Amino acid sequence: MAATITPTARKASATFTRFAWGVLAWNVLVVLWGAYVRASGSGAGCGSHWPLCNGEVVPVAPRVATIIEFTHRAMSGVAGLVVVALWLWTRLRFERGAPVRKAATASLIFLITEALLGAALVKFHLVEQDQSVGRVIALSLHLLNTLVLLGTLALTAWLSRDTAATAGRLSPWALAALPAAAAIGITGAIAALGDTLFPAASLAQGFRQDFAPAAGIAAVSFLVRLRVLHPVLAILAACYFVTVSVLVLRRTRAPITRRLAAGVLILTLTQLTAGAINLVLLAPVWMQLIHLFLADLVWISLVLLTVEAKLQ
Repeated sequence: MAATITPTARKASATFTRFAWGVLAWNVLVVLWGAYVRASGSGAGCGSHWPLCNGEVVPVAPRVATIIEFTHRAMSGVAGLVVVALWLWTRLRFERGAPVRKAATASLIFLITEALLGAALVKFHLVEQDQSVGRVIALSLHLLNTLVLLGTLALTAWLSRDTAATAGRLSPWALAALPAAAAIGITGAIAALGDTLFPAASLAQGFRQDFAPAAGIAAVSFLVRLRVLHPVLAILAACYFVTVSVLVLRRTRAPITRRLAAGVLILTLTQLTAGAINLVLLAPVWMQLIHLFLADLVWISLVLLTVEAKLQ
């Protein structure tokens, strides 16, 4: 006989789930502000000091760049506190071995690595106008870690619901969408860095930079060369995401799974449109942030769809 869920237990579960979604939303804001730090050239606003800012706990008479960078660090500190609280709550609320506890533990681990990767960018001066391969590698690892962190936070909230995920094994065609989305995210971060360091005065000039003969550009502008990869991969991956969404909509009648598939479909098409606008407008900072926000939503939706779109 199934155990009866009391109103009090149901309310406590709903409270936890709302808190978990709130933690995810806050971390998305931290990611967006981190992108603003990069786009505004404020990565060295606190110098090479970490976790202090220019050797101070709270900077005195800070520059604008210092305020921007210090705000990001303060937001990251709050993110750390709420993720720890989320992890502790799962240990009190859910039994040992529960998937939600594993997701919360993974979130805590990837939050720690997120902080360490951010510190490495600062300590090794991989900020502002740095054009090194080391910065590209560190930035890619940072982006990948961020995606996994957002994914595990989303799973913590999703798995904490009263209704459990459907039984069955993960669908390989849904699972394959995740590395594709990660690849788009990494190339997108590299493209955004290239736009920041090598801005174009016009769309035509941007195309000339992308396809200029090798002898006609400086060696450091490999970032410009890599920039063209992002839209190509984004279009190919978007076609795959749309295909996966349509397949799910055709093969399942589960309302939640269908809503997730529809969400992936709509967000993918919206993201493609935003990418085109970003390209035409020469990647203004505000459009970069919208583009990144949509990318985060696509990623989170894909993670949840992968969990729900299972083979019975």
